[in-house]
Amino acid sequence: MAVRVAVAGASGRLGGVVCEVVEALDGFELSGRLGSASRQDEFADCDILVDVTTPEVSAGLVADAVGRGQRVLVGTSGWSEDKIAGLAKQLAGGADPAARVLIVPNFSLASQFATLFAKLAAPYFQTAEIIESHHAGKIDSPSGTAVRTAELIGEAATFTPPFAEQRARGEQHGGVQIHSLRSAGVVAQQEVRFGGVGESLEIVHRTQSADSYRAGLAAALEWLASTDEPLTVGLERVLGFKL
Repeated sequence: MAVRVAVAGASGRLGGVVCEVVEALDGFELSGRLGSASRQDEFADCDILVDVTTPEVSAGLVADAVGRGQRVLVGTSGWSEDKIAGLAKQLAGGADPAARVLIVPNFSLASQFATLFAKLAAPYFQTAEIIESHHAGKIDSPSGTAVRTAELIGEAATFTPPFAEQRARGEQHGGVQIHSLRSAGVVAQQEVRFGGVGESLEIVHRTQSADSYRAGLAAALEWLASTDEPLTVGLERVLGFKL
């Protein structure tokens, strides 16, 4: 029997790609394209709910699905450490034990390696900053990928950003300043800039089109369909390495 997948946020940029990936993936079927007008019972009969909605909607949507014992793939930005901790508590407490959640800030394969390289480099430099650029229609900033990258860098090394109190210095996460750009003509780009003694290092990942998410989406769906882990954060676990 095919794994039934419903996509919440199906009319969005990423949602459309998710629907195409599900329809092309052996052993899976698209059971619903869900939007803001969809009823709760339209979410209830799927095996996997893919959440690519908005930060304002995502947390409630995921909590309801976990309460029903569903498997949930979260591709929505805005899942901070505090929100993830709250979800972990729900899964460990009164949630249906069948529930599984995989949170993926970025489905691009290359993005995972860029973040890995940044974490490896962090202990060897004195300063670290992130500049992330996305299309003008992206409603949140900083991006979930940038926040997760900053948090992982902060786990690997301690940074004290100069003049962090100045508003033009960006938003700080994990001791790393993040600068967000929203512009027409851009899909997605993230630069991690390290400064050291007499040298600097830049780690840049560019997304040329949404097609870069397809392989990661397929891998995430296949992994989520069979995993026994209640809560997983990051595509790297699916790919077999640890950040």
